[in-house]
Amino acid sequence: MDWQGWFSLALCIVALATLILTRIKPHLVMMAALTILSVCGILTSEEVLSGFSNQGLITVAAMFIVAAGMYSSGAVDLLVNHILGRPDNVRSALSRMFGPVVLLSGFLNNTPVVATMIPAIHTWSRKIGIAPSKLMIPLSYFAILGGTLTLIGTSTNLIVNSLYQTLTGEAGFSLFSISTVSLPVVIVGLLFIWIFFPKWLPNRDQNKAFANLREFTLEVSVAHSGPLVNKTVQEAGLRHLHRIYLVEIERDGTVITAVSSEEKLHGGDRLVFAGDTDAISDLLRINGIVPSTESGYAQTLMTQRAERRLVEAVVSPHCTTIGHAIRDARFRDRYGAVVLAVARNGERVKGNLGSIKLQAGDTLLLEARPAFVSRQRYNKDFLLISDLDTEAPRHERAYLAWIILFGVVSAAGLELISMLNAALMGAGLMIITGCCTANQAERSLDLNVLITIGASFALGIALQKTGVAGYLAESIIDLSDGKPWLLLVLTYLTVSLLTEMITNNAAAILMLPIILEITEKAGLNNVPFVLAIMMAASASFATPIGYQTNLMVYGPGGYRFTDFLRVGLPMNAITGITTLTVLLIGWPLVLSE
Repeated sequence: MDWQGWFSLALCIVALATLILTRIKPHLVMMAALTILSVCGILTSEEVLSGFSNQGLITVAAMFIVAAGMYSSGAVDLLVNHILGRPDNVRSALSRMFGPVVLLSGFLNNTPVVATMIPAIHTWSRKIGIAPSKLMIPLSYFAILGGTLTLIGTSTNLIVNSLYQTLTGEAGFSLFSISTVSLPVVIVGLLFIWIFFPKWLPNRDQNKAFANLREFTLEVSVAHSGPLVNKTVQEAGLRHLHRIYLVEIERDGTVITAVSSEEKLHGGDRLVFAGDTDAISDLLRINGIVPSTESGYAQTLMTQRAERRLVEAVVSPHCTTIGHAIRDARFRDRYGAVVLAVARNGERVKGNLGSIKLQAGDTLLLEARPAFVSRQRYNKDFLLISDLDTEAPRHERAYLAWIILFGVVSAAGLELISMLNAALMGAGLMIITGCCTANQAERSLDLNVLITIGASFALGIALQKTGVAGYLAESIIDLSDGKPWLLLVLTYLTVSLLTEMITNNAAAILMLPIILEITEKAGLNNVPFVLAIMMAASASFATPIGYQTNLMVYGPGGYRFTDFLRVGLPMNAITGITTLTVLLIGWPLVLSE
C-alpha cells in the first residue's frame, strides 16, 4: 500500500477507537473522517459526497416519514389495541406482543416502532399487573428480530444493499432476499425468548422509584407581611439553592408551574420544592419562610389541574441535555417543565437534583405545562411513558395509513417499482392524505442517523480505493487458512463485535468493502457473506449501547447493564449459530467453475 492506504487505515482505526472509547456522537466522528479524506485529496468531492446522494440513504429517510404517518394516524395503536388484550402471565403477554412488533418492524424502521410501543407497553403492563422489566427487553429484541425480515426493516439492510450495488455494479437484493435467512432466526429467537426470558429477566417494578412523592417534594409557605412579600424569586434567594429548587407556587387556588425567576411572591403563597428533603431545615432558616399550614401535598400534586401535568419521560439518545447538569441545561426554560426526580438503573437518584448530569435512558418525573406533552410527542428529546390527562389518539386515518404501507410493501416486493420510488411515494401520500403533517414528517427524520450513514460511505470507499480492503482481505484469508466456512464465521463474529461497540450502520459499511475483496480474491460467492453482514449488524443484544432500541428501553424497564448481559449474550449466541447454520446449508460458498 502507498501512503494513502496507510493513512486511510490509521484514520479508520482512530475513528473506531473514538467511537468505542469516547462519548463523541457517531455522526460527528464520521463527518470528521470525511473532512480529512477530502482535505488530504484521498477522495474526490464526488466520492466524498456520494453517500449523501445514495438511494439507500434517501430510502431510509422516506421510510422515517412513512413510520411517522403510521404513528400520527393512530395506525400502530389500532393494531396494539386489537391484539394485546389481557394475558394471564408473562409468557402469554410475550406471545401477544411479538406479532404486532415483529410485523411492524419488518416493514418500518424499528426505532420509531419501539418509540411508539414503549408508552403503550408501559401502560399495558400496569393494567395487567406485570412489571415493565419483564416486557421491555423483549420489546426491543422483537423489534430487532423483526427488522431482519425484509430489506426495509432496518436502515442497515438498505445501506448495505446500496453500497453493495455501488461497489460491485450488480443489481443488489430484493425486498425479501434476506427473509430466507432471517425467518428461521426469528422463529428460533422468539422461542428462546418465550422459554427463558420470563425466568431470566428481573421482576423490577418501575413505579417503585417514584412511588412516594413525599420522598422528594417538600412544601413551605411565604409568611404574611414577611420580608419576602413582593420580592421576586431571584431576589428572595430561592433560585439557586444547592440541594433543592422551586417547582411551583400555589396561590389562591391556582397553580403557577415552571416558576420564572421574576415571579413576585405573595403572602401565604405555598411553595413546593423538589430535591433532597433533608434540606427542609435549611429552607426554614430563610427569613420569611414558614412551615406550610396544610399537609398532604403528595395528594394535591396528584390532583389533576389544568395548569399542570405529571409526566414520566425517558431521556432519549438524541436529547440535547445529555451530559449536562439539570441546572446548567436550563431545563425549566428549555422545556417548560420541572424535574421532580430522576431514576437511573431502576432506582431514584438522590442528592442535589440540580447537579445531576442526565444520561440517555434516565427516567424523569416531570411537572410540566400541558403544552409539553403535545410538543414532545413529535420531538426526539424524550420518550413519554405516562401522562396524566392523556388524550385518546385519533384513528380516523389509521386504516388509510395501513393501506399506504401495504401499497409500498406490495409495489417494492413485486418489483413493480424500485424500493426508492415506493418509499418516496409512500412518504408523499402520508403527508398528502393527512396521516401526518409536514411538520411531523420533518421531525421524524433522524438527522444523526442519516448523517452518520452518508458520512460513513466516504470511509468505506476510501478503504477500497486505497487498497486497504485488499490488504486486510489477504490477512484474513491467511488467518482462515483458506477455509470458506471459517471465513464466513469470522465475518459474522467481526461485524457482531463491532456492532456491540459502535453503531451497526458504521460497522456494516466499514466491513463490506473488506468482505467483497475477500470473496473476490478467494473466488467465493459473496451473497452469503453480505447476508451475514446484514444479520450480524442487526443482531445486537448484549449491551444497551449496541443497538438504539436497547438503549430506548433501558430506562422504562428499570434495567441495569448486567440485565442485558444476562439475556443478551445467550441471545447473540443463538442467533449467530442459527444464522451461520442456515447460510452454510442454504448457499454454496465457493463459486462454481
